[in-house]
Amino acid sequence: MSNSAPDGPDANHQRPNGVTDATVMALGKLSEALEVVEQARGYLYGFHRLTGKADLALGEAVDLLREAGHTGLADKLDQQIVGRNVIDGRWTFQVIEDYDDGYYAEFKAAEKLARQELVDGKRHLFEAGMKEDRRSHGRVNHEALPSEAE
Repeated sequence: MSNSAPDGPDANHQRPNGVTDATVMALGKLSEALEVVEQARGYLYGFHRLTGKADLALGEAVDLLREAGHTGLADKLDQQIVGRNVIDGRWTFQVIEDYDDGYYAEFKAAEKLARQELVDGKRHLFEAGMKEDRRSHGRVNHEALPSEAE
């Protein structure tokens, strides 16, 4: 199986003429920051799901306590914790919506704008350069691009 692809990044991962190493490095750091924001967003969604799961399990526990004759304790848990806001006036879905519509949306838009203004919108130029520097040219499993389908 031979790879007839060129030995370098595809056009989407080649820096435009005149773009400096400093610009690529700055955009790489901006991309890294966005990746951290994406990871934080994932944790926020995990928090949302786990909190919801806990609330549903608590509701089941309340029902079981009530069935076991512990109505006073069941009523207390039901009134104080089941369905409670996690932050002043908000359930977790509202926290996510605020995050997504505010900070997250602005961050993504700013990163995209920087790429559009500086490198014709190209993504991962820093990483493409790293790949070229780190791979062993001409070796199996170190190709620049995927093999063409035979």
